Amino acid sequence: MGGRACKFWLVIACAIVLAPARTSAEEGFDTEHIFGFMIGTDVGNVGEREFQSQTTGRFGKGGVAYRALAQELEIEVVPLPNFRIEVGGTASLHDITGVPDIDDRRQFNFQGISLDLRYRLLNRERAPFGLTIAAELHGDRIDETSGAKGRMYGTEFTLAFDRELIPNFAIGALNLIYQPEWARFEIGGASEKSSTIGAAFAGLVRVRPNVLLGGEMRYFRQYEGIGLGEFSGQALFVGPTAYFQLSERSRLTMSWSMQAWGRPAGSGGNLDLVNFERHQARLVFGVNF
Repeated sequence: MGGRACKFWLVIACAIVLAPARTSAEEGFDTEHIFGFMIGTDVGNVGEREFQSQTTGRFGKGGVAYRALAQELEIEVVPLPNFRIEVGGTASLHDITGVPDIDDRRQFNFQGISLDLRYRLLNRERAPFGLTIAAELHGDRIDETSGAKGRMYGTEFTLAFDRELIPNFAIGALNLIYQPEWARFEIGGASEKSSTIGAAFAGLVRVRPNVLLGGEMRYFRQYEGIGLGEFSGQALFVGPTAYFQLSERSRLTMSWSMQAWGRPAGSGGNLDLVNFERHQARLVFGVNF
């Protein structure tokens, strides 16, 4: 765990040194893409179009090996003031060996499609804080955790807040999350319903005109059923985030998160590796066109 953290910060340090310097920073922040696993309240300007590549890795669930990679390609457009639409497709890679209650498999598949809608209710430049509501809908043919085939549907509802803590230097954000999920597996025809609620906090500071550094802390509780039925488990994730404005049109976000504490229902221990992973990482590259 310590080795992975050192490697992450080494990459960040190299990126800061190699990042192109800019003579002046824009006033304030554009929080649309600066966070790793969270979202900001900015949604872009009318007419903007962006291409985004998002790679998410999840590692460690006990057993011999657990590695799950998801590569999502997305197109974002802003057709109306304060309203953003994003459509995407995801391919996934699973390498699983000896994990309890999950079949061993090594496979690469097209996973599914998604639609992300965001509407900004409050602009922090004219209000005490920014406020945006978001709904991400997805339909999958591959379960993101186990890699099993089936039909999976879900929605992630997010209420996002952010505020400049120190003008043009420090920004803070809060996300409140609700995720209902439905799944019907191809083998055996088994069906599952689950729901997750969570709260996440992030803070970033500007260390160079084009570089932001900070961290994210996320807490989740998972339940059986989409209506928060029987409690299944909980976990707390913490880790660093870095944002680089590569040019006027391109950007890069890097984030890594470890499960610092967790507990599955009916069990002791300090981690919940039944419902969550030990480590999560995300790399996001975007460009305006």
